[in-house]
Amino acid sequence: MNTLFDPKAPKKAVNLSINSDLLRQARELGLNLSQALEQGIGEAVRAAKAKDWSEENREAIEARHRWVEENGLWSDGLRLF
Repeated sequence: MNTLFDPKAPKKAVNLSINSDLLRQARELGLNLSQALEQGIGEAVRAAKAKDWSEENREAIEARHRWVEENGLWSDGLRLF
């Protein structure tokens, strides 16, 4: 299941520009341009949202790292190596 966007949402026609050599190669390979575009934008959106989440939660993440540095992990005494 795709939780990033609604795959059943209607398609919308857009006008965009693309590198002509990249377009030529994609067509030669028989790639579905709309699908490739959606995948690429989906990856960019996912990365941007992950970056935003990390920035929004930076303080909590740093606090957790400090706590682990000071107190260790709960499993430290259970390691067999």
